[in-house]
Amino acid sequence: MKRRLTFLFVPDSSGMARQVSIPAWLGWAGLALVLVLAFTTVFLAAEFFSDQVSRDELARLRQENEELARRYEQLRWDLAEVNSRYQELVQKEIAIRTMFDLPEIDLQERQLGVGGPTTSPPPEASPARKVAYATAAEVERLLTVSRYELEKFTEVEQELTALQDRLRHTPSIRPAKGWVSRGFGKKYDPFTGYRQMHRGVDIANRAGTPVVATADGVVRSARRRGELGKAVVLDHGYGFVTRYGHLSKYNVKAGQRVKRGDIIGYMGSTGRSTGPHVHYEVWRNNRALNPFKYILN
Repeated sequence: MKRRLTFLFVPDSSGMARQVSIPAWLGWAGLALVLVLAFTTVFLAAEFFSDQVSRDELARLRQENEELARRYEQLRWDLAEVNSRYQELVQKEIAIRTMFDLPEIDLQERQLGVGGPTTSPPPEASPARKVAYATAAEVERLLTVSRYELEKFTEVEQELTALQDRLRHTPSIRPAKGWVSRGFGKKYDPFTGYRQMHRGVDIANRAGTPVVATADGVVRSARRRGELGKAVVLDHGYGFVTRYGHLSKYNVKAGQRVKRGDIIGYMGSTGRSTGPHVHYEVWRNNRALNPFKYILN
């Protein structure tokens, strides 16, 4: 406590030096005060700038949060439109199934395809976070139902492909131009005068009139067949067989593939016939059918 600090001040070479003496404790106290003030100044300055940076960062994050909220809201509107189009797609699929008599999908089955637990946001979540959760859930739902619907449309495509193939191989047009001279069923035989079963229809026209295949198929035979004279038999698959009799000549041979409308021969009067015409029969599963039911044109 009795120690003192002496400071000697020399202004310049011509001036008089001055000496100042102070207690040692006072000097150390002053130095400590200066250090405390310097530390406090630095600390407060750091706190100030840190607080300023935090405010700027908070403002930036708040702006980004608001921007994300707007984008999520727009995304929800877009998802609503996607969902609307998805529902239209479902209705079209249902209409196609109804139109072509395909198996329908039960409504409960469609709902089972989109079931399952969902993750909910915590109660303290921000509005933007809640919108994000809801949007993610809607996206997941649409992805699930779209995969399900794609699977069902694939089934419809396969069914329609099979149906298209069956329709191509189903007799549906007239075998030749002309007028019907004799129909299907119990008819009077022009040779005997008795009513007999006529298993086809007769279409009369000039000799040489083209006779066409009434559906896609394979030529089973092209040869003379007793009373039918020169005849062509086509196997269409799906149980369908058609016969074309009384031809003047053939335009196909056995084993040849033909399309609906292809010329298979020409009208004539071979076999048991009273004049140029084609005798046309439609068989399915070894049973003769009325050809008129398979002539749509």
